[in-house]
Amino acid sequence: MAVTVESKGGAGPAPSYVTTPAWRFLLSLPVDRRLARHDVAGSIAHVQMLGDVGILTREEAGALARGLQRIYRDIETGSFRWREDLEDVHTNIEARLTEDLGPLGAKVHTARSRNDQIALDERLYLREAVAGVQQEILRLQLALLDLAEAHAAAPMPGYTHLQRAQPVTLGHHLLAHFWRLSRDHRRLSDAFDRANVSPLGAGALAGSTLPIDPAITARALGFAGPFENSIDAVSDRDYFAEVLFDLALLAVHLSSLGEEVVLWASQEIAFVRPAAALGSGSSLMPQKRNPDVAELARGKAGRVIGDLVSLLATLKSLPLAYNRDLQEDKAPVFDAVEQVLGTLDALTSTVSALEFDEARLEAAASDPRILAADLAEYLVSRGVPFREAHETVGRFLADPDATMDANALRNFDPRFGEDVAAILDVKASLARRGTHGGPSPQAVKAQIARAHDVVGLERYSLSKHAESVELVDRLLKEEAP
Repeated sequence: MAVTVESKGGAGPAPSYVTTPAWRFLLSLPVDRRLARHDVAGSIAHVQMLGDVGILTREEAGALARGLQRIYRDIETGSFRWREDLEDVHTNIEARLTEDLGPLGAKVHTARSRNDQIALDERLYLREAVAGVQQEILRLQLALLDLAEAHAAAPMPGYTHLQRAQPVTLGHHLLAHFWRLSRDHRRLSDAFDRANVSPLGAGALAGSTLPIDPAITARALGFAGPFENSIDAVSDRDYFAEVLFDLALLAVHLSSLGEEVVLWASQEIAFVRPAAALGSGSSLMPQKRNPDVAELARGKAGRVIGDLVSLLATLKSLPLAYNRDLQEDKAPVFDAVEQVLGTLDALTSTVSALEFDEARLEAAASDPRILAADLAEYLVSRGVPFREAHETVGRFLADPDATMDANALRNFDPRFGEDVAAILDVKASLARRGTHGGPSPQAVKAQIARAHDVVGLERYSLSKHAESVELVDRLLKEEAP
């Protein structure tokens, strides 16, 4: 959004409450200006409530609402003149309203403080941000789900400690990332619900002596209800801290996915074929195709974790109620949302374009040594205690040059019968791993069906969130009475 920012000065003198020689240090406008649409919507809901309870006349409330809508249109088009000497987004909008409407404009702040006003703006912003992040999570989940369906039966080695461990399918492995993202989606929904409480009406910290009704503004803005305690309403920043944690954990999950793409794209592993969607080439070496998107996904995680630590450090040891330290709460949240949205979008494009070398994956999964646990369980099925079976297979594999075939196993221990040859086939091994959540092709198909059910629930959750968010746009655009 194009904006014009004026330095000190402008159409009229700054209100006394923001007039100070330290105004440049106290300035928050470059950060909180992005809350303008939420600030205007909150003010419209506030003046409508003042009209409903009789503190303002219907005519006054309507004129204020229309004036606020005109200001929002100017903000949208970039013609609004921002003044830095007015300190923040709230004072800029209020001052402009007073310039336009005269003394009536000054009534917009009746029974309201900047303390409950900024808490309201933040919660309105957060609802939209959460819904936006969840939408991008869903896009990445669908990309992973498409790949998992395409490779549901493709064998690959599963790893622990970056060493080949047991056979899985590529579809099963990709779905592990899907379920992580599903938990991220649910955590954000939980945070949305806890943030969906209106603080408007708490005032500076002790409400108002005027007969306001906070439930009216809560309903108008799509909140589940108003605050329970006015001191808590203006000092609470749990909603920011909680969402920042959720974003940091999401960023860690995206970093993990990025790391696997980096490994898979390496020539040493080469499970993924080179593709432009992975990233750029080398400025010097023509043969290179670097997994830049995946690498930067790892790097962004550190930045988002830093945003979380920054906010927690700001909140630590603050007494109730509002303190000016809280001016620093917005920048880390804005940054984290922006970085996570960008990472999700880029990774979705990359994941959607991944081309797997199934032959190479199957060759790696056909290493007979990754069937060692199968051999131990084979002995268990023949009555051998598990620890003894584990030791037996471990002794057989202690020789790195041992040939792992049926004859060698029977010669090593007669408890391996004629049918042990069937254990040494990777596809047969996968077929046997059909327990719930397992990697057999049939189990993966069932898992994919459950994943589609989860996607349906996530879409429904997003639609409910959208209903609350849309009320902000309605207040900004519907003709005021």
